[in-house]
Amino acid sequence: MDIESNHSSPVLTDPAPINKSRLGIHSNLLSYAPSGGSLSSSKYRNVNIPRKKPGKLDEVCSNACLDAMKSSSPPRKKLIKDGADTAYGTWMLKHPSALNSFEEIANFAKNKKIAMFLDYDGTLSPIVDDPDNALMSDDMRFAVRNFAKYFPTAIISGRSRDKVYQLVGLTELYYAGSHGMDILGPVRKAVSNDHPNCNESTTDQQGKEVNLFQPAREFIPLIDEVFRTLVEDTKGIKGAKVENHKFCVSVHFRNVDEKNWQSIAQCVQDILDKYPRLRKTHGRKVLEVRPMIDWNKGKAVEFLLESLGLSNRDDVLPIYIGDDLTDEDAFKVLREGNRGCGILVSSRPKETNAVYSLRDPSEVMKFLNSLVTWKKVDAS
Repeated sequence: MDIESNHSSPVLTDPAPINKSRLGIHSNLLSYAPSGGSLSSSKYRNVNIPRKKPGKLDEVCSNACLDAMKSSSPPRKKLIKDGADTAYGTWMLKHPSALNSFEEIANFAKNKKIAMFLDYDGTLSPIVDDPDNALMSDDMRFAVRNFAKYFPTAIISGRSRDKVYQLVGLTELYYAGSHGMDILGPVRKAVSNDHPNCNESTTDQQGKEVNLFQPAREFIPLIDEVFRTLVEDTKGIKGAKVENHKFCVSVHFRNVDEKNWQSIAQCVQDILDKYPRLRKTHGRKVLEVRPMIDWNKGKAVEFLLESLGLSNRDDVLPIYIGDDLTDEDAFKVLREGNRGCGILVSSRPKETNAVYSLRDPSEVMKFLNSLVTWKKVDAS
């Protein structure tokens, strides 16, 4: 079946066997979990320990967290015009515009199948003060739907899978939520038979059979408990917002006065002290608490490529477009061995593993539309 020429349905059958050891989804995926027993929340926390004042080590950890919060959350800048910023212009020499470099990308993609992976916030929708208001434009939704007619397309978001599907609302796509820890993808009997975290008996929004892959499924009760704790602990911090993404918890501080960021950092540090099976990651004005497992957006890209039967092939070009620190794992995976290309969405210089850049979601839409036009011309 040529999934590129007719990709209206996200269900594929009988692709090539998955290479589990390379993807890291074998039995030691929960690499820090103790042997035996289930991952009950009471087993992995300090029960009945009163909230304490931060000690010296806690202060060091929370101060380090505060420094990371500041470095990963620079103040907003107006869109930079060509030549108006020397640093950005120099950075663009290393990470040129994907629009200006379109001919180069098209030449590289010639005679290859493109597989597209997209972040949501800051990539398909603008960054806004309230995450609930990060909505795709109608034009962007049309562009993504049209793009998916020609190329297999997946959304890989830090949001919960259900939430990002609600925001995107397109049944033509694959969805991976919680930074790839919750994937709804093509039917893969080899995977579902060999791995306990694949559930074959589920359906997508169109009622078609799909595989549900959740490598951190055992952490759900723990994440629910952490969510409730963080809601309670941050309720006195004006502007703080806590979201439960099923397999991770996000603490947004975009609307928190910077003098109170230390309090946010301490709340998260308290959680890490109580729950040693969890770790902290940083995003743009957000701290996230995640399971301590060997899984990220890069792993999700590899998993989906395997599921689509597109891995380890010279005639496939995977492209990942994203704007945040969590997308760097995917950029790195594609850059290694020139397997594909990453495109960072940013209007300012950033350290990145991406090859190309785009300034904002409007340029992402132009790039997707350009690929569709190129595909039509190439096929004629």
